[in-house]
Amino acid sequence: MLLNPASAESKPRTLRRLMAEKTLTLPGAFNAPVAMLAERIGFEAVYISGAGLANGTAGYPDVGLLGMDEMARQAGYIANAVQVPCICDADTGFGEVWQVMRTVRAYEREGLAGLHLEDQVMPKRCGHLDGKALIEVEEMERKIAAACAARQDPDFVIIARCDARAVEGFEQSVERGQRYLAAGADAVFPEAMQSAEEFARYAEQVKGPLLANMTEFGKSPYLSVAEFAAMGYRLVIFPMSAFRTMMKAVEGLFRELKEKGTLAGALGQMQTREELYELLSYDEYTKLDAALADRFPANGENR
Repeated sequence: MLLNPASAESKPRTLRRLMAEKTLTLPGAFNAPVAMLAERIGFEAVYISGAGLANGTAGYPDVGLLGMDEMARQAGYIANAVQVPCICDADTGFGEVWQVMRTVRAYEREGLAGLHLEDQVMPKRCGHLDGKALIEVEEMERKIAAACAARQDPDFVIIARCDARAVEGFEQSVERGQRYLAAGADAVFPEAMQSAEEFARYAEQVKGPLLANMTEFGKSPYLSVAEFAAMGYRLVIFPMSAFRTMMKAVEGLFRELKEKGTLAGALGQMQTREELYELLSYDEYTKLDAALADRFPANGENR
């Protein structure tokens, strides 16, 4: 499709409808072509990781170094490349209440269907690393309420990420999750649960839509989407899986190039030119360019 594909239904509304109907699997996309592949394969929504954008765009670690404008712009490129709704990481909201409100407006303008805010202090850390610190629960409640007040589309989804499990313990994580829902969050993202039993207990005690994070090599066990569906979770994200796979594949490719001085033996591992062009709808651009040239020929050309 040319440029930004149109959706029959607004993306925030689509996301809400899907969340009400089923447990959604959201692969993580760190650029537009990855999101386009996810859509083509049949995923109904896409997740945009803050770590993926920071790592993949600037080579930064996930410590909040990209600003709000940079994050929103990069996420917008991804969201506008697909028809399915995208949820994007908004870190801590990039500041206090006023910055949170500005963040919501910016993400909405860029075409996102929703975002999540976390209750860490700035500078934030990756949710599965040690050394995190939290803001007071009342401050997070104010951020959530401000985010809800700022959205112009009432269907835009506000998710509250709770990092309390690793800092204050499981019970405090539950209490925070309950309070975040009461403050207006549309869903809660309990980060870094440490067992299947904790995920299940959380769902029993926090009565609202929940998001589970299946990042690799972290503190949480690997569970299937079906297992989360049985617990009642509505969203399951795989934020960095594609990025990690890509980096490992590229490392092997570059080592082969360094060793052999040729990649002739690696062609079978590559997406072909035709496959990429087909994904990007290259022919549609070419056809439109030719049609416009025929309709409005340059001076001296035959009409």
